[in-house]
Amino acid sequence: MAIYTISDLHLSLGIDKPMDIFGVNWENHEKKIRKNWIEKVKEEDLVLLPGDFSWAMYINEAKADFEYLNELPGTKLLLKGNHDYWWESLKKMREFLQENNFKNIDFIYNNSYEFENYIIAGTRGWNLIAEGEEDKKIKERELLRLENSIKNGIEKYGKDKPIIVCMHYPPLLKDFKNSEFTKILEKYNTKYCIYGHLHGKSHVNVLEGNINGVNYKMASCDYTKFDLIKIV
Repeated sequence: MAIYTISDLHLSLGIDKPMDIFGVNWENHEKKIRKNWIEKVKEEDLVLLPGDFSWAMYINEAKADFEYLNELPGTKLLLKGNHDYWWESLKKMREFLQENNFKNIDFIYNNSYEFENYIIAGTRGWNLIAEGEEDKKIKERELLRLENSIKNGIEKYGKDKPIIVCMHYPPLLKDFKNSEFTKILEKYNTKYCIYGHLHGKSHVNVLEGNINGVNYKMASCDYTKFDLIKIV
């Protein structure tokens, strides 16, 4: 059993929001992802999707996007991104999955998950430099959610299991290697941190690799050439 990741699918199969306006590399990107996914992922594997899954404004508008995901092999865990406006309470989202018989999808939202002796935790995150009172409040909330998610996993599944954290916003950048987010990751000896959010010219800001014991991986699909990254 393996764990893969890919982020920022920006699907719009049920609404008119084409991604090719952002460049020719985005043409038919969902077909590229499907092809790469089927070639790699087996039914017993796990795929982490840290944010910006669908352009839909409401969860019912995202039904076609969930159908696309449900038909692909593996169990999928979704995290909220800054463009996932369809996102609702965990209870309502799980009811939506049940109503539509989507059996291999779940969410990371103020909770944690266990897979093959790994703890999966995470939160959306926020801009590293928060400007203004509202920005600061959101950032503080996301820091709290990150720590609570990790603690939840340790309490439920044990303190000796390696931790994989999913975030949407990057917890660090090439010129910003330390943040309140990285301090929490290091505090709990996080093994891997996966993030997305960065596209196009912003790829110059990507920082990956082992930093203070945490292995960082950037998973935005245009950065990975619409392929999945194997974590373990």
